[in-house]
Amino acid sequence: MPRGQHTEIVIKGAREHNLKDIDLTIPRDRLVVFTGLSGSGKSSLAFDTIYAEGQRRYVESLSSYARQFLGQMDKPDVDQIDGLSPAISIDQKGTSHNPRSTVGTVTEIYDYMRLMWARIGHPHCPISGHEITRQTTEQIADKVMELPQGSRVMILAPVVRDRKGEHQDVLSEAKKAGFVRARVDGNLYELTERISLDKNKKHSIEIVVDRLVIDREGISRLRESVETAAKMAGGLVLVTRTDGKGEEQLFSQNFACPYDGFSMEELAPRNFSFNNPHGACPACTGLGSKLEIDPDLVIPDKSRPLADGAIRTLGRSSYFYNDLVEAVAQRYKIPMDKPFGKLTVKERQIILYGNNGDPLRVKYVNSEGQRRWYETSYEGIIPNLERRHRETESEFIRAEIERLMTPRPCPVCKGKRLKPEYLAVTVADRSIMDVCDLSITAAQDWFAKLQLTERETLIARAILKEIRERLQFLVDVGLDYLSLARAADSLSGGEAQRIRLATQIGSKLMGVLYILDEPSIGLHQRDNRKLINTLLALRDIGNTVVVIEHDEETMRTADFIVDIGPGAGEHGGKIVATGSFDDILKSPESITGAFLRGERSI
Repeated sequence: MPRGQHTEIVIKGAREHNLKDIDLTIPRDRLVVFTGLSGSGKSSLAFDTIYAEGQRRYVESLSSYARQFLGQMDKPDVDQIDGLSPAISIDQKGTSHNPRSTVGTVTEIYDYMRLMWARIGHPHCPISGHEITRQTTEQIADKVMELPQGSRVMILAPVVRDRKGEHQDVLSEAKKAGFVRARVDGNLYELTERISLDKNKKHSIEIVVDRLVIDREGISRLRESVETAAKMAGGLVLVTRTDGKGEEQLFSQNFACPYDGFSMEELAPRNFSFNNPHGACPACTGLGSKLEIDPDLVIPDKSRPLADGAIRTLGRSSYFYNDLVEAVAQRYKIPMDKPFGKLTVKERQIILYGNNGDPLRVKYVNSEGQRRWYETSYEGIIPNLERRHRETESEFIRAEIERLMTPRPCPVCKGKRLKPEYLAVTVADRSIMDVCDLSITAAQDWFAKLQLTERETLIARAILKEIRERLQFLVDVGLDYLSLARAADSLSGGEAQRIRLATQIGSKLMGVLYILDEPSIGLHQRDNRKLINTLLALRDIGNTVVVIEHDEETMRTADFIVDIGPGAGEHGGKIVATGSFDDILKSPESITGAFLRGERSI
């Protein structure tokens, strides 16, 4: 048979673990179910033999340089396997122990979202909430021209904005440049007048660049005035109607908020990555949470008094700090023999958080009984632990202190992981993290109903296609209740396995051997059919799918079933029956068949 024309995977003499020198032929490009009692040898055959050999051969085909970066499995105890493809194992281990990984990053949906928000997102100032846009002279003039024809307007250059000082130099420069009027703190003045300003108060000064009537024929003059104002005011242009109708319009030629000057760089996908310093919240470095000292862990037993070791961190060797706490208690008349939980709120606050730096006279007795007095301040148990955790270079001390800490949502980003300016970038009035916080079903609905402009649709069409497909894959494997922001290390083994399955479908690989371990575990019955359809879709694009499974509906759908047994452990490891669902049902040797016929029950 020519290379590449194998239609079967042929296994001869498999003896891994409890397998009894078995021979087996299974069809390629089909959905194959391995079933049998727990411990009968299903995993030994599927994972430790077939997958191990497929992975080993693939790694061996690579260069020696590439192999040093990949873990290579030992050759399984088998005489021969023919017809193998590169193998991918999807078991029930956790997806990631990395606290930075989320459902969105693991499935790559978040990568597409970062690209989308960077390309069509609308940035807003995190301080004022106003949208940030960079506008050219022509765009500003065209916007002003949208006012009703005949409207009277003033073009102003806001050269001083809410700054203290007399600003006589600014007024003098404007006068020398040939300008006639200025608006100071909302009032119009001739620049020939003496304008006295209180240097201790904040002032706003706008130079009147032009006064004109909106007329299409005057567009050239308007553009010149806009350009002049922008040059004077560092890119800012203020347009106000002199007839008292409508609001003032403030424009900016910079990528900055025209109202408070907040500026930001041009949007790029890296700005929405919480694994990149350009986008990650600086307070929590993109984790969304911070380790904080937990008072309940510092004082685990509140029925114990200070004198009897209520504070967990103060061991017998902490002579210095014990003396310090004793001095604080004496200074503020805090009873050392009273249960900590019965102290007043103020007394507990002093012990835990310090005395605001008030000087304290302390008697210190060292281990040899020597005494001396000195003056110091008391920072408090919790600030002391926080400082030591922050400053120590000892991994041991850091680990010891972290035993007294609990992760809590970051107070700066509120658990959203990104810098405030990038959380203020919106698509259809939602930030990227607002969408990530939705359930998969709700996110799918939001993307399906998303209304974009013609330009935005043109830019985002291919991105949206990928996002919608991947969300559908997650729904198909029964994970519609998760959110894209869900931490990957919080997923169960079954959830992690189905996420990897959805990711593999999204990759659209062909000619691969997939091996899965009971993917239906934990699934509601209504979602089981969706999972089966997903496995069939993986098969239909040209892959061999081997599934360890006990679910009857999956077995009925399978193209080929292998029943391994008859018992568990040393009583298993044999091929009891192979074939279609009907073949297993009719097999007198198959225990699985007996259960399916109703002859045996659990």
